[in-house]
Amino acid sequence: MDKRKIGPFEVSAIGLGCMSLSQVYGLPPSREQAENVLTGALDAGYTFFDTAAAYGLGHNETLLGEVLGPHRSKITLGSKCGITVGDERQTNGTPANIKDTCERSLRRLKTDVIDLYYLHRWDKKVPIEESVGALAELVKEGKIRTIGLSEVSAPTLRRAHATHPITALQTEYSPWTRNPEIAVLDLCRELGVAFVAFSPVGRGFLAGGVRDASKLLDGDFRRSMPRFQGEAFEANLELFEEFEVLAAEAGCTPAQLCLAWLLQKDPIIVPIPGTANPDHMREDAAAADVRLSKEIMRRVDELVNEDTVAGSRYGPAMQAAVDTERTAAEAEPA
Repeated sequence: MDKRKIGPFEVSAIGLGCMSLSQVYGLPPSREQAENVLTGALDAGYTFFDTAAAYGLGHNETLLGEVLGPHRSKITLGSKCGITVGDERQTNGTPANIKDTCERSLRRLKTDVIDLYYLHRWDKKVPIEESVGALAELVKEGKIRTIGLSEVSAPTLRRAHATHPITALQTEYSPWTRNPEIAVLDLCRELGVAFVAFSPVGRGFLAGGVRDASKLLDGDFRRSMPRFQGEAFEANLELFEEFEVLAAEAGCTPAQLCLAWLLQKDPIIVPIPGTANPDHMREDAAAADVRLSKEIMRRVDELVNEDTVAGSRYGPAMQAAVDTERTAAEAEPA
């Protein structure tokens, strides 16, 4: 697979988001299937693997540690801190929690150092400078190599970067989620920060994985998302049918169209699609070889965008945890 740069690391142009191997989309896969995805990803050319302490209450990190541990020198490993999941999901960006979470993650991942360690969400009760300062101490201690942020606005990224260089910013980005285009992508280019795009195929929707929302399993996170409900879902399904036709014209699958679109948007972008299906994992990897014409790029932009997609990205509770330009301004220190 082609390579891209994330700070000092040269990684596969497409990385593997590992969350779906443990949670979120209904029942997780069997251990055998999860192992097949991870070991198959190595064979398919993936060298960048993304996990988090919150995924499956540590299960995901443990899985990666056990399966990928023997291959540790061949991969770039990213994980995250700052979200605790107990009786309810909470952000906690205190230095003490960040350091404690890192120690637990190191043990689960069976490694001495994490290559890229993100603050999973900014805890607005804690100045971003304090959270990043704690991560900087972990760099000095040799427990992490570089620092990342997830789901933060451009103003927050600038403040964080002034405290310690930020290597990567991770945020949802796909044809149907364009929020990064407001300001974050431009600032990443300015600061030399890599952009890691999660949910690059619209949480499976733009891959054709959700043609009937009523068939989503109990516990599937998408059941609570406005874009997968009622009239919004029906409108989006009509949009997907046109997108599917466009993918056929481009000579690729809908999932590959999403990924190739992202790769051609900017060389700083590294998409990290997730899947529990080995065949889908290999399909995603093959997107690195897809080349789209300027005409196809233009038509994707015109067909699927913030004006044509129905429904908000998250429900109110989840949206409140996301740092936006407005909330960042409200939290700006006096």
